[in-house]
This record gives sequence, structure tokens and C-alpha cells, in this order.
Amino acid sequence: MIYLLYTLHIIICIFLILVVLLQQGKGADLSVFGGGTTMAAFGARSATNLLHRMTVGAFVAFILTTLGIAYLKGHVEGSSVMKAAAPASAPATPAAAPAAVPAAVPAAVPAEAPATTPAAAPAEGTPPPAPADAPAPAPQPPPNQ
Repeated sequence: MIYLLYTLHIIICIFLILVVLLQQGKGADLSVFGGGTTMAAFGARSATNLLHRMTVGAFVAFILTTLGIAYLKGHVEGSSVMKAAAPASAPATPAAAPAAVPAAVPAAVPAEAPATTPAAAPAEGTPPPAPADAPAPAPQPPPNQ
């Protein structure tokens, strides 16, 4: 049904363009090259009435086919981007607030500590590497086996 309406709409559009282009302007009777002569195939006044009626009829048909296409396309059931975007479930809850950060900073941590990233994870049983500006730790005796 919609394809028939599309085809009819295109034919009406082409017909409407041709009918409008065939019409004369208001001052066409006084043109330099036509010098007061009229092309009276249908008579001077009846041709104007015929073309005017054809234009009005094509315009009405154009509007009706446009409204018909809009009506048929508006009632087509199918998938929608909005339907697939959010499923109809319970409303979303806000994310939990992060845990509170303690206000007091330990005295051993300097105020402006440089940000360092460890090169590799320490092996199990070895202490983590010390920062570059920290004093060297005391050597520990090897474990007895």
C-alpha cells in the first residue's frame, strides 16, 4: 500500500512541476518577443482557467498523498532506538558515596611527598622498596633454615 502511495506521490510531484512551468506570468501578454499575440489553442481565458484548475487539483492531490504517507509511516510498528536504549525496569538508584577519608594525616608522611610508581611488584617475603628520600632501613639477618 505504501509503495503505491509513493509512486502516486512522485507522479503527482512531476505533474505539478510541469503544470506550474507551463503557466504564463502576469505580465507575459506584454512581452517584447510575443508583442501582444496570444497562443490561443484553448482560447486566451480558458487556457488560464484549465492550467489553474490543474494546478489546484495537483496541489490538493499532493497534500493528500503527503498526509497519507505520513499517516501510514507513523503507524508502522517496529523497533525504536529509544525502546532499546533503556529497558523498563525499576528506576536507577544513585551510586553509593565513597568511604570517608580520615581527616588527620600521620606525622611520618611529609606534606609534599613525590609520587612514585613501583617498577615491579616485590616478590613474596621481601619488604617493599623504600622511597628515594627515606633513610635506608637497618639490615635484617637471614632467616634460619
